[in-house]
Amino acid sequence: MDHTPTAAAAGTLTLGGDLQVNRLGFGAMRLTGPGIWGEPKDRETARRVLLRALELGINFIDTADAYGPDVNESLIAEALHPYPHGLVIATKGGLVRPGRDQWERRGSPAHLRQACEASLKRLRVERIDLYQFHAPDPRVRIEDSIGELAKLQQEGKIRHIGVSNFSVAELERVSEIVRIVSVQNRYNVTNRRSDDVIAYCEYRKIAFIPHSPLAAGEHVGRDSGSRELERIAKQHTMTTAQAAIAWLLARSPVMLPIPGTSSVAHLEENVAAAGISLA
Repeated sequence: MDHTPTAAAAGTLTLGGDLQVNRLGFGAMRLTGPGIWGEPKDRETARRVLLRALELGINFIDTADAYGPDVNESLIAEALHPYPHGLVIATKGGLVRPGRDQWERRGSPAHLRQACEASLKRLRVERIDLYQFHAPDPRVRIEDSIGELAKLQQEGKIRHIGVSNFSVAELERVSEIVRIVSVQNRYNVTNRRSDDVIAYCEYRKIAFIPHSPLAAGEHVGRDSGSRELERIAKQHTMTTAQAAIAWLLARSPVMLPIPGTSSVAHLEENVAAAGISLA
């Protein structure tokens, strides 16, 4: 009998009242070239990671048109389409990549419409289950940006709308325009600046998706958060990466971590954290 832990051990949450997902997802960003730019070094390994994620019970995959750019979405479709029932693929628009290591905000309604329609084609779907506004553009009113996503939703091209890199004040502003079902902000044991956003999400029953959940190796004895992870890891006989994921899952019932990797072995290690209780 296979006793490999699966993402189902983390429990579930529901997005928008109708999309139930296991509370440990997969961030596909690292399935690109160095610097989140270009094709992955080994495309076949990247495909295997995606397929293994599904075998391990992951039914929420996060991507964006900026990853590659465009490469990540196309890879997901190549590996997984036709998508199995219950798989939620969330993508984002609102950042452009004029060059390697360059990320520019572009939140104009015209750009977001173009970006969404291009993502539909790359992902080979008629409707995107969760479309997230990648980051507010200081040159564009967020009401205008989100208003365009609301129009796309009304046209049936988007099922649910999420946002990323938003403050509570910004969430309040757009909540009067459309229902927001998820917020994706940087959050991990060493960076807790979105504590107030998590409280807001808990009150409104909105999913909180922590990006950089493992802090890309930041958990190495730098502060009290790092020491806390080391303590948890030793107490439960696990890696610090697993401790970081377990800590996030225990932090809030609306938390939906999406640790990413380009390695099948690391993917399996991360998913094993779903079954670890810190109680």
